[in-house]
Amino acid sequence: MKTLVLAEKPSVAKEIARVLGCHQKHKNHIEGPQYVVTWALGHLVTLAEPEEYDPKYKTWKLEDLPILPQSMRLKVMKETSHQFRAVSQLAKRQDIKELIIATDAGREGELVARWIMEMVNWKKPFKRLWISSQTDKAIKEGFASLKPGAAYNDLYQSAVCRAEADWLIGLNVTRALTSKYNAQLAAGRVQTPTLAMMVEREKEIRAFQPVEYWTIQADFGSFTGMWRSSANQESRIFDRAKAEAIQHKTSDKQGKVTRVKTTEKIEPQPLAYDLTELQRDANKRYGFSAKQTSNVLQRLYEQHKLVTYPRTDSRHLTSDMVPTLKARLESVGVGPYSAFVRPLLKKSLPISKRIVDDSKVTDHHAIIPTEEPLHLGDLSTDEKKLYDLIVRRFIALFYPVYRYDSIQIAVTVEGETFHSKGKAVKDAGWKEVYGKDADSRGTDEEEDEISDQLLPSIQEGEQLQVRSCSIQSQHTTPPLRHTEASLLTQMEKNNLGTPATRADIIEKLLQTDTIERQGNRLHPTKKGLQLVELVASELRSSDLTASWEMELERIARGKGNAGQFLAGIREQTSKLVKEITMSATEYKPHNVTGSKCPDCGQNLQEFKGKRGKLLICPDRECGYRRSAEKQLSNKRCPQCKKKMEFRTGKAGKYFQCKPCNVIEMLEDKGPGSKKVNKREERTLLKKYSGEENLTSSLGDALKAALGKQEE
Repeated sequence: MKTLVLAEKPSVAKEIARVLGCHQKHKNHIEGPQYVVTWALGHLVTLAEPEEYDPKYKTWKLEDLPILPQSMRLKVMKETSHQFRAVSQLAKRQDIKELIIATDAGREGELVARWIMEMVNWKKPFKRLWISSQTDKAIKEGFASLKPGAAYNDLYQSAVCRAEADWLIGLNVTRALTSKYNAQLAAGRVQTPTLAMMVEREKEIRAFQPVEYWTIQADFGSFTGMWRSSANQESRIFDRAKAEAIQHKTSDKQGKVTRVKTTEKIEPQPLAYDLTELQRDANKRYGFSAKQTSNVLQRLYEQHKLVTYPRTDSRHLTSDMVPTLKARLESVGVGPYSAFVRPLLKKSLPISKRIVDDSKVTDHHAIIPTEEPLHLGDLSTDEKKLYDLIVRRFIALFYPVYRYDSIQIAVTVEGETFHSKGKAVKDAGWKEVYGKDADSRGTDEEEDEISDQLLPSIQEGEQLQVRSCSIQSQHTTPPLRHTEASLLTQMEKNNLGTPATRADIIEKLLQTDTIERQGNRLHPTKKGLQLVELVASELRSSDLTASWEMELERIARGKGNAGQFLAGIREQTSKLVKEITMSATEYKPHNVTGSKCPDCGQNLQEFKGKRGKLLICPDRECGYRRSAEKQLSNKRCPQCKKKMEFRTGKAGKYFQCKPCNVIEMLEDKGPGSKKVNKREERTLLKKYSGEENLTSSLGDALKAALGKQEE
């Protein structure tokens, strides 16, 4: 008898099969003496579409909403149905005695496997492989300590609740908005409050009125000081006359050092990365999008096996990992890291509860290097950058705290006080691992008005001469628009989504044209600004979504009630749809163009597609669409000899020269000729569909036409 192993991806299945000694490769599985290893392709099974409950739902109508099935059905995804059939056949083999779930060790990975099991009607025993890295050692140890499948039933229930809640709210609210306003408007349980946060920030920026203020700085020769009010320690002066009076009063005068305060301070090592913190740092340091970081990190985990499980929300390590820490340091102690690792290997590692704390680890510990030998030459540029963040953060855990003296000096001149501050490093500690980059990890916060400077040795009571006193004019500034780093921070703070889903939420907002990137900042579009006003205030609020996320976490821990949660979701769905139906708010499409639909005459709207911009008829029943870009062919105008544009109209496909207004139908040989036969049509299509003759969009259009003819 054999054991069936279900992995989430073919690449992972291949590695597991190799470690388990399976060498008989088949199209959809790999077999060995004891194990048969197969795989999903992400999700093979998903929730059924509304029209699979009732054909009438194929047409989106406001009066049909909300759609609230009594029990949710599953369906096999069409695009991966071939792999599902293969898994189903393996599951029915008489020599298969049990199943091992080896999908990703998380909520979504559990859902992938359990839905497949439900659809194949799995009744035999099953166990769970739960590992935090893809190394051979981790896989062997994982199979040696498999967990009972039932131990993850609560996690599965949480995953089902998440999926059904997103279906009920996202589908119904999206259909309600789209049907009522006849526009492509999408909303969701997490994406809408995330968008609302950005819109709120945009409103603050637009309403902001800059106010001029002045600061005064005195030069004492070896250092400078910033004036501060004795009443409230404010350095900004909103009255120019007052600022000039202070300048005149203190210029070229003698001052007295009235305060010198030295305080020893320490800065502990930053904790190891969780996914959100890593996405933030990668965005600040390298401009990586959250999705880009997730993709690169997945390659480091899955392909190179250099880091532990990526989609974690913990920044601590577990006590059972302590014996492995030196081996992990040895594996990374090459190239630029060897000088930092070598001293650590000569002594016992300083392990504190701040770093290792079982109580602060949920499903997975923090992201750290594995024991896999490091070969930097095998990594791409992006992979090296991200790995560098992870490995330096890991090494820094075992270095001393950063110690320095914070020095503050106050100098009083003619009753006005100027303040200076500086820093004297006593022990670089963990910052040694980062070198010159230790203090350059970007931030969105405003810089301190009095920056650190090198201060001389000075005593209270000393007399100092003011060499010059200058006024700087500045203006108050509005809050900054979000970067992906700051948006991730706010999503985490407001409990919106999970580390595994936040990057996808941001990408979804970008793809639906509700936000856009401008440089490294995210801006809500005109569509996004309007969309937030169209949905109910409850859905815009992060409080409601945060409470849902907390309840999902409670369900995963076995402390929540899945039935009550989904009942609340259904009730909320009905309320949200009703509010949209009753709303008097108007929506004005922001993307209307001057181009007319050739079928119904309405103005086409411009949308971003995977292959460029598209012009689409707003009437969903019409369905007309074409590329927004000019499609120049290699066909020359018979009069001016310039390239003609390729177009599609009611009469079919044709070439047009706009300057000369010459039109030639694709099916025509020339003026007065009869329609070409099928063979000649194929010749024409092939002639004008070559890559050397057409732009990609035109080539695609003609190739599609050629494909239809061949059918």
